[in-house]
Amino acid sequence: MMPRETILAVCEQGPDAVVDLVQRLFEQLADHQEQLRSQRETIASLTARVEELEDRLAKNSRNSSKPPSSDTIKPKPKSLRQRSGKKPGGQKGHPGRTLSLVGDPDRVVLHGLREEEGCEGCGRSLAEALAWGWERRQVVDVPPLALEVSEHRARRKRCLGCGRVSTASFPPEASAPGVSYGPRVKALSVYLMNYQLLPYERTSELLRDLFGQRAPGAGTLYSALGSCFEGLESTEEEVKAGLGQARVVNFDETGLRVNDEGMGVHVASTAKLTHYALHRKRGSEATKEIGILPSFEGVAVHDGLGSYRNYERCSHALCNAHHLRELTFVEEEHEQEWAGEMKGLLLEIEESVREEAARGGGRHLPLERTEKFEARYQQLLEAGVKANPSPERTGKRGRPKQSKGKNLVDRLDKYREAVLRFMHDFRVPFDNNQAERDLRMVKVRQKVSGCFRTEEGAGAFLRIRGYISTVRKQGENVLAALEGVFMGDPFVPANRAE
Repeated sequence: MMPRETILAVCEQGPDAVVDLVQRLFEQLADHQEQLRSQRETIASLTARVEELEDRLAKNSRNSSKPPSSDTIKPKPKSLRQRSGKKPGGQKGHPGRTLSLVGDPDRVVLHGLREEEGCEGCGRSLAEALAWGWERRQVVDVPPLALEVSEHRARRKRCLGCGRVSTASFPPEASAPGVSYGPRVKALSVYLMNYQLLPYERTSELLRDLFGQRAPGAGTLYSALGSCFEGLESTEEEVKAGLGQARVVNFDETGLRVNDEGMGVHVASTAKLTHYALHRKRGSEATKEIGILPSFEGVAVHDGLGSYRNYERCSHALCNAHHLRELTFVEEEHEQEWAGEMKGLLLEIEESVREEAARGGGRHLPLERTEKFEARYQQLLEAGVKANPSPERTGKRGRPKQSKGKNLVDRLDKYREAVLRFMHDFRVPFDNNQAERDLRMVKVRQKVSGCFRTEEGAGAFLRIRGYISTVRKQGENVLAALEGVFMGDPFVPANRAE
C-alpha cells in the first residue's frame, strides 16, 4: 500500500502527476488481475488433473470395465448379484451325475475265494461251503489307446475296348495318396488346440503320450487346422446369415496381438450362434467389412461403442453391467447418493422383468409399472445433474473436460431408451454378457500361447472357434462335429432366426 505522504507529495506536483500515478496503479491492477486469472486456471487444471489421477487409481475390475488381471490392489469382493434365496449346492430335482451300475458291462472279471481262506465269522474252511451269489462292483475306465491303420484298396479295371484303366473312388478320409491321418485324429487335434487351447507342441506331446510315435507332429497339426478352416467357409456364411436374421444379437470387440501388432476381434453372437472376425481396425470400418451390422434390423446389444450407434436400421440396447460398475464408482469414490439409488433401480427393474417373464405374463412389463420406473429414473437423473454441474469454460479451445459422473449422467439421459429397452422387450437381455463370455476364451488363448504369429493363423483360429462355440451352444458333440468337417459334412446350424 502506498504511504499517505507519497500520495500528498504527488498531489502537490499537480494534476498531471496525479493522472500518471492513477494510470500506473490501474496498469498494475490489470497485471495482478491477469496473474490471478492465470493462477485460477492453473489451479483448476491441476485440481482436475489430481481428480482424474485419483479416479484412475480408484478404478478396478469391480467399479469399471478394467479386467481383474489389471488390479494392483485386489478390491474387496462386493458382488453386484442379488441373493436368489436358494441354498448352496445342488437344487431339489436336480438329476445329478452319480455313476450307477450297468446291466451289460463290456467285460466281467470273476474273483473267487481261495480254499485256504476261512469263514469271516468262525474261521471254518470254506472248501465245502455253499455258493451264495456275487457281490458286484464296476470300474469305468478307458481301454488302452492305439492308432488303428485301415488300408483302402480301390479296384482297378482295364477296358477291353480302349484299354483305359478305371479306378474305384476312395472315401473322403483316404483322398490323399500314400498314408494320411484319419478324420478322428484330425478332429481330436483341432479340438485340443482350438477348444482346449493347447499350443502346437503340447498337443503333439499329448498325442504321442496317448498313441505313441505314430501320433501327428506340429506340422501335421498346422495342416489339419488349415483344412478345417477351409472346410468351414460355407458354414461361417450360414452363421452370419442366421445372425443377420436374428431378432436380438450381442456385439462386442477386444484387442488381439498378431505378430506383435494390435488388431481387433469382433464378435456377434446369440444363445445359439457365434461369429468371430479379425480386423486391423476396431471401429466402423471393421463392422462395415464384416457385413452383419450394416443390414441388421433387429436389436443390437452392445457397450455403447460409437461405431455401433452409427447404424440406424436396427434398434440399440446398452449393457447395464457397464452402468452398474460405473455407478458403483461414482457412488463410492465421489460419494454421490443418486448413483447408488440408480444402481438399485436398475437391479429392481431387472428383478421385476425376471419375475414377470417367469410367470409368462407377456413380452414386456405392464404400462403402469414402466411409467413408474421411468418416473423414478427421471428423478434420479435430475439428482445426478445437480450433483454433476457442467464445467465452466476456461477460455481454452474446445469443450471443457467433464467429470466421470457428468459423462455418465449425460449418457443415461441421452440413451435412456437403449438403457431401459430390456424393460419393454423381454427378448433383450439386461447386459451384454453373452458377447463378453464368447470373447473371454479368445483372451485366454492369447494368455496361454501369446500372440498369433500370422494373420492367417489368427483368422483360422477364430473361424474354427466360432464353429465350436455354435456347436456347443446347440447341444451337439464338438468332436463329432469336427470329424464331420474332415468328412466333408460339417454341422449345419439350426434356429437361424431367433
